[in-house]
Amino acid sequence: MSDRALLVRITGRVQGVSFRVWTQREAKRLGLNGWVRNERDGSVSTLISGSKEAVASMLEACWQGPPGADVRSVVPEPADSAAVPAGFDITS
Repeated sequence: MSDRALLVRITGRVQGVSFRVWTQREAKRLGLNGWVRNERDGSVSTLISGSKEAVASMLEACWQGPPGADVRSVVPEPADSAAVPAGFDITS
């Protein structure tokens, strides 16, 4: 099973609805490493790394988000897995 890393930008109503806390909980549940943060433009960015299956599950989950979220887009880009920290943090 090979690891995959993605930098994902999520837009819509994703700030002020606990999206970062929800992302961290989901990522830990799936065994992913990385981080999540709010962006100045109102989007959320997350770096996720783990098995291809877990990363795919997280991408699918991001389309739903927590209650109150209204996700408009989930845009993944390949990332360098060597730059991914261990664990999963909420950053600023």
